[in-house]
Amino acid sequence: MIYLIVTTIIWSLSFSLIGVYLAGHVDAYVSVWIRIALAAIVFLPFIRLKAVKKKEALQLMGIGGVQLGLMYIFYYQSFLLLTVPEVLVFTVFTPIYVTLIYDALKKQFNPLYLLSALVAVLGALVIRFDNLTEDYVIGFFVVQCSNLCFAFGQVAYKYFKESREDMPQKDIFGWFYIGALVVVSIAWLIWGKAELPTDPVQIGVLVWLGIGASGLGYFLWNRGASQVDPGYLAIMNNALIPAGLIVNVTIWNRDVDMTRLVAGGAIILLALFIHSRIKRVAE
Repeated sequence: MIYLIVTTIIWSLSFSLIGVYLAGHVDAYVSVWIRIALAAIVFLPFIRLKAVKKKEALQLMGIGGVQLGLMYIFYYQSFLLLTVPEVLVFTVFTPIYVTLIYDALKKQFNPLYLLSALVAVLGALVIRFDNLTEDYVIGFFVVQCSNLCFAFGQVAYKYFKESREDMPQKDIFGWFYIGALVVVSIAWLIWGKAELPTDPVQIGVLVWLGIGASGLGYFLWNRGASQVDPGYLAIMNNALIPAGLIVNVTIWNRDVDMTRLVAGGAIILLALFIHSRIKRVAE
């Protein structure tokens, strides 16, 4: 759990940084490409070619292409259609996708895990289900595409690692970023603009997002995902919502209903407690 908690803290900055400094100012495909390229540069030196077979390397590239590449393409586009709080509220369904995708891969169904995930969704909805703009339908579906990609990627990596527990993550994770870089490179060539940011603040934000949020963040998150059960993983996906809103209101002084924030955060904590009880009974 500690890896998921640390990553939640790191990622809590990302929502507002993208919404305030990048969305509408820097081409989305340029932002995504720079971010993933920086993350890849960090981890490429650690790749051990003999650590994985060719098939496994391709699997890792596929996981990275979906979880990071496709997810970011949809994610950055959503900020052009929605406000930061709206993007946050529309991510509430990710825990449900996590539990259902994991059960599908394992050819099983855990209704109790789904129950705790639904409680986490309820908590997130309590926090941010208001002040939605009229033209949010397209944005909603774009965010759901992003959520599905993120859910599939973390579950697929968990599934991959469950049968390879002795395989050191730092030796193989570079393939994850290579796959993501291939996807976003193709997207940039087709839809992006050949315009690199020149503003020092935007460059600084992209460096942080690339090395910190994407590089270190996804390494820690997927490591944590491989060590916890799908119920805890699903619930922690929604812990990002109160964390992101706290950053949004404290640093950028954006209005937020503190009563709803506290109430929704308490419900998410309740979801963690419910899941711990379910897990104890199951064992």
